Amino acid sequence: MGTQHVETERKYDGAALPRLDRLPGVAAVRDAAPQDLDAVYYDTADLRLLRRHITVRRRGGGEDAGWHLKLPRTGDEREEVRLPAPPGGGEVPAELVRLVAAFTRGAALVPVAHLRTHRRRVLLRDGREEVLAQVTEDRVAAQALGVDGGSTTEVGGWTEFEVELDHGTPELLDRVEAVFTDAGLTRSPWPSKLARALDGTRAAAAGSAPRVAAQAPGSAGALVMDGFRAQLEALLALDAAVRLGRADSVHQMRITARRLRSLLKAHRRLFRRGSTEAPAAELRRLGRLLGRARDQEVLGETLVDQLDAVPARLRRGALRGRLTERYAQGYRTAWRQVVAELDGARYYALLERLDAFAADPPLRRRRAGRDARRYAREVLRREQRRTLKRLDRALGREPGPRRDLALHGARKAAKRARYTADHAQSQVPRRSAKRAARFAGRMKDLHKVLGAHQDSVVARQELIALEGREAGAEQDAFAYGVLHERQRHAAEAAQRRLPELRRRAGRRKLTRL
Repeated sequence: MGTQHVETERKYDGAALPRLDRLPGVAAVRDAAPQDLDAVYYDTADLRLLRRHITVRRRGGGEDAGWHLKLPRTGDEREEVRLPAPPGGGEVPAELVRLVAAFTRGAALVPVAHLRTHRRRVLLRDGREEVLAQVTEDRVAAQALGVDGGSTTEVGGWTEFEVELDHGTPELLDRVEAVFTDAGLTRSPWPSKLARALDGTRAAAAGSAPRVAAQAPGSAGALVMDGFRAQLEALLALDAAVRLGRADSVHQMRITARRLRSLLKAHRRLFRRGSTEAPAAELRRLGRLLGRARDQEVLGETLVDQLDAVPARLRRGALRGRLTERYAQGYRTAWRQVVAELDGARYYALLERLDAFAADPPLRRRRAGRDARRYAREVLRREQRRTLKRLDRALGREPGPRRDLALHGARKAAKRARYTADHAQSQVPRRSAKRAARFAGRMKDLHKVLGAHQDSVVARQELIALEGREAGAEQDAFAYGVLHERQRHAAEAAQRRLPELRRRAGRRKLTRL
């Protein structure tokens, strides 16, 4: 997948580049050779990528000619994926198309703008001549390109300035900004050159963003829908990370899908009857698929790490390598299944459904207009009762598979209660938010211990299965037995902690927001 890196930069508007030779930490300011850049930008006809501050371009000139995909991150950071441009080819590479599929959802990427830039460059170096940052003055000439034979519009030109970190720290950006501010330069309101080029032309015609039905601040509807929209944005942002195979991305996408589903389930009474079941069911399906990959990760880490408890003379030297490869391969297989799902029509339909839900939520007007704090108090109390009921029922069972299954159900309830409290914190007064945070913390403690118990159950089942299907497993029987016993002790230790955790999580004052 080409090359990937994170760029940290800021854009400015102004008349001229000021002197930068007195910046603390900068030993030398060197002019670099100017560049002439020629870039064609691609998007859907209705500019779906532009709305999300995503850009796809094919650029010639400079030191990084080729295809560039830029994805927003936090603050001044953006992730860039680069691919070489084959001669004569004008279509966006399939690799990049797939990385923005969560936003395009099958719509074609077509040329939307042509930008020519004359770039003057200044390099900020330290005492070892290492480049700390590059400061550029860009003189841009832009055209908005017609789609499906439409006319080309001469947008005109402008001058902008950029500061991009190389080996420097974010503090250097602040020092440069202080100099720029003194010289009359201001932060650019435009997230990209493309956004500036298309403002007032096709961007206005397409609409800058889907229209969203607003909920009254401080209302129950705002509490739920603000959290829902934030989690939906997080899900979309994780799509590319999962496709790229980035560490922990599958796990984070699974958590986000669960949080979305928890919102729909915990607050279903706030919505019209029957409106939450279908998206919740599809999110559950997606979470389970992501969970297959995550389960392989957890099993591999658990079993391999605990091999140290087996005396070296009593385990075969190849066992660690076999287990490591087995679960690494299991993860790769499950990850490929996830990526195949992300390329499918069912996943795109889910995203469309979630977008529609976020834009025009099927709220019951009177219930959604209630005070957020009072509503959150009732919901947390309900989630608390639900969790304690499941836990008490599980602890009342005799040890065995039925009790294990019931404890797993209590774990799910505790996790949903925690997520519900997390979402409530941003929409209630500070004092109430602190109490909601304590509630979330108590539920997190409970579900983590219940999670350790469930991991033990799964690991013991896996060890028994390994003995039955692994070639030569009889030679590793002792090692598997030691691991099985350690997992049994882990489950017993978790269960011993549950009464106290139940008492702490069940305090009624936690829900008095």
